[in-house]
Amino acid sequence: MKKNLIGLIAEGAIIAVILSTSLSPAAGQESGNAGVTAAPKGAPHAPTPKTADGKPDLTGVWRPQPFTNDFTKVLAPGETMEMLPWAAKLTAARMSKDDPEANCLPAGVPRTAPYPWKIIQTPSVIVFLFEGNIHSYRQIFMDRQDHPKNLVDNPTWYGDSIGKWDKDTLVVDTIGFNDKFWFDFAGHPHTEQLHTIERYRRIDMETLEDRVTVIDPGAYTKPFTLLSVMPRLHEELMEYICSENNRDVPHILGKDGVDKPVR
Repeated sequence: MKKNLIGLIAEGAIIAVILSTSLSPAAGQESGNAGVTAAPKGAPHAPTPKTADGKPDLTGVWRPQPFTNDFTKVLAPGETMEMLPWAAKLTAARMSKDDPEANCLPAGVPRTAPYPWKIIQTPSVIVFLFEGNIHSYRQIFMDRQDHPKNLVDNPTWYGDSIGKWDKDTLVVDTIGFNDKFWFDFAGHPHTEQLHTIERYRRIDMETLEDRVTVIDPGAYTKPFTLLSVMPRLHEELMEYICSENNRDVPHILGKDGVDKPVR
């Protein structure tokens, strides 16, 4: 009887281990946003893939940069962020409830939304697709060298971006921003003088580095550089809808499709 009891206990322990292993995430894997997973920790990473024209292939779904939280926490080694007095005062006064990103508006550059994003790469244009903030996107134009001359008349959330290759690094130069988005959850501001230079380098199959220099003499005493290393996520973007806030609805009269008299 004693021998049978010991056997039953041992058998139960083995079953418990098997069940706990089968019901838990794969050992060594990191949980990503929206249920996605990154490559197993410690697993050997394959070399950086190349496109047909020999450029590094940045294609993939990536975990968001940590830029979204607080820029002072992700400065590159040796960098400092020095605000002008008005910018420091505004940062201290801002409340999270007023963050445009929290209200479903684009998060701007270099912040992006705190959800996965995807790179689609072609020789003439590289597109960034964002899961969050109404499935917004950026276009990086690889087939032109100059920005449009009239950007000051129509500043935008993501600005105008032109890209080029510096050996194995994609360099993205962007201007033409509006001043509506916050840099991060901490509330750091910027002006329409903002100019960003992003440098994307795919270290290997599973890792993307983003080093971005922020230039804005309207809010900061000198440029500063942020640094992020992001893992590749092994799942597609999910649908994310955050746009049911059409404030013009009360002004819509009658039925759509019916001709209205010209005033």
